[in-house]
Amino acid sequence: MRVFALVLVFLPLAHASDLTDLIDQALRHNPEILAAQKKLEAARQRPAQASSLPDPMFSAGYVSMGGPLPGQGLGREPLARLGFMASQMLPAPGKRRLRGAIALKEASEAEQQYFAAQLGVVARVKMAYHEYAYAHEELSVVERSGALLERMLKVSEARYATGEGSQADLLRAQTQLTLLETRAERARLAAQSRAAALNALAARPLDTPIAKPAAAPVHEMVVSLDKLYEQARAFAPVLLQRKHSVERTELALNLARKEGAIDYTIAGGYSNMGRMDGRWGNMYEARVDINLPFSTRGRQRAAVAEQAHERDRARREYQAAGNDLLFRIKDDALLSATAWRLLRLYQSTLIPQAALTLEASLPAYETGQVDFSALLASLMAVLDYELEYHRERLTYHLALIRLEEATGLELVEE
Repeated sequence: MRVFALVLVFLPLAHASDLTDLIDQALRHNPEILAAQKKLEAARQRPAQASSLPDPMFSAGYVSMGGPLPGQGLGREPLARLGFMASQMLPAPGKRRLRGAIALKEASEAEQQYFAAQLGVVARVKMAYHEYAYAHEELSVVERSGALLERMLKVSEARYATGEGSQADLLRAQTQLTLLETRAERARLAAQSRAAALNALAARPLDTPIAKPAAAPVHEMVVSLDKLYEQARAFAPVLLQRKHSVERTELALNLARKEGAIDYTIAGGYSNMGRMDGRWGNMYEARVDINLPFSTRGRQRAAVAEQAHERDRARREYQAAGNDLLFRIKDDALLSATAWRLLRLYQSTLIPQAALTLEASLPAYETGQVDFSALLASLMAVLDYELEYHRERLTYHLALIRLEEATGLELVEE
């Protein structure tokens, strides 16, 4: 159930069913997720294997007297016999439990890798979708600006025909139209690239059509940095995986210390000596074997030292992963806060002011009160501010998506 709980944060997408479908298909069909799932399923089979007893041994044989064939000498020679023996090796107490516990920790690590694969793919789908939406927004802004510039070009042509305008104004307008077309081509290319990326993540044919996204609402993130830290420590799969790795190496160290403990092999057997003196000669045997690890002390000490170093390495990696995660959370939190302030500035001040300036400049140019350079500068200011607004909105959403991936909190209200 936790698998679905971890990804539900990415699914409340009321404005774009295409994104919901893409996420659902990615969770079901993405090869990266499926590979992590198979790795987890394989790891879950190991604890039963690691904690099981070694296979018992069964042996059968004979001792013949007077010839090499089985049964020769039975009933006549006391040493001749036919028999079998079964034995079972019993590891020292605690070894099987530790081996099973180590395998369980390995399965827990694989589980966190599976969760991380799910969250990573879903985050990449959301990022690609927002980038796809931004490409369409950029194309829309450029096309609107191009339409307005064509209107300005017609006015310039009319003024030039009456001798009031200059040829330089016409050339500047035509140059800007060409530049806008190049920006439009780049936006179309970006949209096609992001659409292909979305289809690849969802394991669909790359040319599967994706509807133009509706504009996503923008809401300020109100979660504190301390809350983000706290949630990440409890949730982030990268940290939990490292934590399980530390616990696994600690168990492996305990197992290495126990490897010098004595193992036991219990054996029992039966032999038949044939019929001697009017009765059957039955012989029974029981035996206990123990290993004497005198010659392996040096090897065991080296194994213990190796596992101690592995434990220390795992602890340092856990610490490094935690530091890196907290840094990335703070970095994205600061980035989102800055992007939020900037997009609010563009939305509330810069874009309205530039639009008013352009609105006043166009009729003034038509009457000759403003030159073409000032009019063109006003148009390009509106274009640049609108594009910067959408770019800051994209930056804001991408930062929040990365924070969602790290913390599991719902931050992008879509």
